[in-house]
Amino acid sequence: MTVLVNAIVMVGMLLVVPAGLRLTGLRELDAIRGLWPLFATPGAVCLWLERGPTATALAGCYALGTALLALHAARLAVRDRDRSPARIALLTALVAPAVAALALVAERWGHDLFGFEPAILALTVPHFHFAGFAAALVAGLVCRVTDGPAGRFAALSVPLGTLLVLVGYFIGDWAELAGAVVLTAGMWTIGLLTWRLGREDGRDRTTRLLLLTSAAVLVATMVLALSWAVGEATGLPHPTLTWMAATHGLGNALGFALCSLLAWHRIRTTHPPHSSHPSHRESRTA
Repeated sequence: MTVLVNAIVMVGMLLVVPAGLRLTGLRELDAIRGLWPLFATPGAVCLWLERGPTATALAGCYALGTALLALHAARLAVRDRDRSPARIALLTALVAPAVAALALVAERWGHDLFGFEPAILALTVPHFHFAGFAAALVAGLVCRVTDGPAGRFAALSVPLGTLLVLVGYFIGDWAELAGAVVLTAGMWTIGLLTWRLGREDGRDRTTRLLLLTSAAVLVATMVLALSWAVGEATGLPHPTLTWMAATHGLGNALGFALCSLLAWHRIRTTHPPHSSHPSHRESRTA
């Protein structure tokens, strides 16, 4: 399982985060994005080293980059008066990698963090790259182009569900289950709205396929997440962590996150902000 989890985390560090930062539309993040390989490469290398000072130092390099994102999110929260659901989702996305990096530093050091052993911390790292960063970012994107309560619900429930799952780590399995229910509802709403976007007239075949794939995968992977949370809380049979990494984790990384981000990049390229096409709103996230 370790090899698979490490590979999934590398996808998040090296591909998903920089691709997502480009989609934020925030020019002030360009400098951080340009420097991102200097942070992400040591972070990726540290995953394959034995726990100890060297792995911890390399994880610290990655944590520095994520801290810059979190500080920028704090600055935006103080500076701007925008408290829309889409902006809340964006701020959540910018903070999530720092939570993952904190868990990574402790795990690579081989020490517990807030009472959680390294094995649990290792699974927290991919969770906050994909359920935290990627899902919150996509929720914000979908909210920007969707009129009505569904988009706002997705943009708020994904950050809330992610937070509740984190709190559930401390409180217990039932609280974590509540977080999983909220997060699943938000992710399924993203899937529904993404499916509708993929079915719109005028969508090119590749973008349509990426959107529909990400929506379909998201439904399946969140069924697995919910079944695991229910099993943990009730003692009913449920997938093992190894099985979850091979299905839920891999599916979210490749089927949902990468497909979604590729689709949104294509949407931005096809309909830039100055376009008169009705879909030009899809190019803005901030």
